[in-house]
Amino acid sequence: MRAALAVEDQLFRAIAVLRFVVLLYAVVGNLVRGVGDFDHPGAGYVMLAVMVAWTGFATWAYADAVRRGGALLVGDLAVALALLVATPWVKSPDFDASVPGFWVMAALLAWAVRFRWVGGLVAGVVLGAVDIALRDAPDGTDVGNLFLLLLGGPVVGYMCGSLQQMAAERDLAERAAAAAAERARLARVVHDGVLQVLALVQRRGGELGGQGAQLARLAGEQESALRSLIRAQDSVRSDGAEGSVDLAAELGRLGLRPGVDVAVPGGAVELPAALASELVAVVVACLDNVERHVGEGAPAWVLLEAFGDRVEVSVRDEGPGIPQGRLAAAESEGRLGVSQSIRGRIEDLGGEARLSTASYGTEWELVVPR
Repeated sequence: MRAALAVEDQLFRAIAVLRFVVLLYAVVGNLVRGVGDFDHPGAGYVMLAVMVAWTGFATWAYADAVRRGGALLVGDLAVALALLVATPWVKSPDFDASVPGFWVMAALLAWAVRFRWVGGLVAGVVLGAVDIALRDAPDGTDVGNLFLLLLGGPVVGYMCGSLQQMAAERDLAERAAAAAAERARLARVVHDGVLQVLALVQRRGGELGGQGAQLARLAGEQESALRSLIRAQDSVRSDGAEGSVDLAAELGRLGLRPGVDVAVPGGAVELPAALASELVAVVVACLDNVERHVGEGAPAWVLLEAFGDRVEVSVRDEGPGIPQGRLAAAESEGRLGVSQSIRGRIEDLGGEARLSTASYGTEWELVVPR
């Protein structure tokens, strides 16, 4: 998710600044204490050089999310542990402060940001246990440092996860608001244009009588449907999480249409509400075509089959079939009922619409992943 990644990027940039601050503190502190604090001064300076080099490399590596894999995190922690383990030999077994000092915090925080509270706890336990194990006689300060490591890692990791979740929710809310604004804009366009034309067709068609009256009735039905859609648009959620519905029950209601026979499985076929709604709309479009081209009340059959990874819906009639080239001609003329209401909708759902048509009738097979 882009919002969560943006939060992680910001936190790693903050850790990069912290790396240089604690590096400066460690280098200055070791140089101030001087050569006398080292049993092996040359090795001590090599350790400081390693810290400088690794700080530069880690800052570069963590800057790109692609490089923030397990290898980099393990390497970061391993370098910190190696510097801790080398301290008794470079200084003395009874050393007071380790060579890296607070510099190891950077590896701890990197684990916390990347792996949340679990990563912070693991890194804190490992660093704290090694630091305590290297000391001959741990005092209260050493135990206090261990406590801070065990507390700070999980807390930072938990806060990172919370920030990412809030950023993702904010991003989702912004997209929902943008989608709602777009729906409102489209609703105004539909109201100002399509609905007025449909109302005019309904009024003038009724005056003409005959086929005009039938056209007026259809225009009235579509006007009513569009107005209902506009009224309901504010309650439409944009995250596609409206819950689930029983597709079998939804399709079963289509059996109330004259001539339509619906066969569904005995149990419920649960699908996300948005997916089920679109699939039912496609079936309705198929049945409308049967009524329009075969005749009102013409027999039609709807069959629903449910599988583990998909659902298949067949819509069949016994009409004269669709003449070859008719669909292509209709699309070229701008009549997009089949290409948009049926094929377009199914493709948007990630499925496939298969058409079989001849003199025996027409059958649509609608296959949609669950």
